[in-house]
Amino acid sequence: MPAKRRSQVSPERLETLKRALGPAPKRQQTAAASETTPEASVDEPSLSSAGEASPARRKPEITERDFKGLKYFTLINPLLEGLHDCATERDVAGNRILHYDQYCSLVLLFYFNPIVDSLRGIQQASQLAKIQHNLGCSRASLGSLSEAARVFDADLLRELIPKLAEKVLPTARGKDAEALRGLIAVDGSLLPALPKMAWALWMDENHRAAKMHLHFDVFKGVPADVTLTHGSGSEREQLRLTLLPAHIYVIDRGYEDYQLFQDIVDARSSFIARVQDSVAYKVFEERPLTKEAQEAGVISDVVVKRLGTDHHKNVIKQRVRIVKVQTDKLDPDGKPNVLVLVTNLLDLPAELVALGYKHRWAVELFFRWLKCILGCRHLLANNVNGVEIQVYLGIIASLLISLWTGRKPTKRTLEMVQFYFSGLASWEELQAHIENLKKHD
Repeated sequence: MPAKRRSQVSPERLETLKRALGPAPKRQQTAAASETTPEASVDEPSLSSAGEASPARRKPEITERDFKGLKYFTLINPLLEGLHDCATERDVAGNRILHYDQYCSLVLLFYFNPIVDSLRGIQQASQLAKIQHNLGCSRASLGSLSEAARVFDADLLRELIPKLAEKVLPTARGKDAEALRGLIAVDGSLLPALPKMAWALWMDENHRAAKMHLHFDVFKGVPADVTLTHGSGSEREQLRLTLLPAHIYVIDRGYEDYQLFQDIVDARSSFIARVQDSVAYKVFEERPLTKEAQEAGVISDVVVKRLGTDHHKNVIKQRVRIVKVQTDKLDPDGKPNVLVLVTNLLDLPAELVALGYKHRWAVELFFRWLKCILGCRHLLANNVNGVEIQVYLGIIASLLISLWTGRKPTKRTLEMVQFYFSGLASWEELQAHIENLKKHD
């Protein structure tokens, strides 16, 4: 059946289009062309002699020259090989071509090579012999990549995150780091989603989002765990479901829930939490402030009998402290802003309570890294399972960089890794960058 002919562009429509695009830049033309063809800017769609708009310029095809350093993936393959048989239970005939470990390697390629920036880019890369040899995969169609995001179990991938985080050595040492050992900053962050992603409930049907709930190991500088919900998912409930022993959870006012505080203690962990300035409490003991505490901005340190008024149920079974810290910021009235912190760490010096909460900012910096620098906010799938796989692999990519370099991931380090994978930097230059990082430890 012949292709449907596009309608001709009328002079009126062409004039409207030119006004919308702005004035055309001047450029040299032949005499014949200047007499017969109106000037057009480089951003305007070119027109044929019949007045038809030519098709948009396609991105160049991905070739084997765009890839280098794939031997790193031979180190990743043993990590992922346990996923190979996922979703093959009903494949008695052995017809599955794209397996879970191969799909994960292709998505990691999306993070590590700037040439691969979309699902179609992943599909093009899978056609190359070099990719197939090093990743152990066959050519993948767009349909099989879309199916993979639905059928493979994302939870199996999430289980790898704590195992990798355990292998990372702390990047911060000293008395303060020892006193705050196990400090985990917890927070949530949104990933914008398309309106057609009905599961990603947030504000309304035109504003969709997925929400990451992240546990960040402050002194290792790496994520320790992550879960994903729709944009309206409860941050408190996700923390409650993922509590582990021997941690100090540092959380902001969005997690203020006295029962959650007790749940953390019941899980044999501790907390440093910011609460509302108007929090009610009964003082049991007021502690004197040391010179170090005053220098850290601490203006009050009290042990309280209970949080809340007599009209509230007393769910916290043990005494806690309230430490007030004055910051350099000003409130709307021009007065210094004061942080009201609650903790069950009765023996921790007040200045370290303030320092522990200050470290909460590390999780915000990691969100910026993950979404804006690593590129995790560009979603490759529309279903919840596919988004979970992509987020978990983004976390794994960050952990791999930390394991390779011995430092927390940065924009500069990611650039060097991407330069290497795209052939712009040599192996020696990448190693020199890593050695330079170690000199600054």
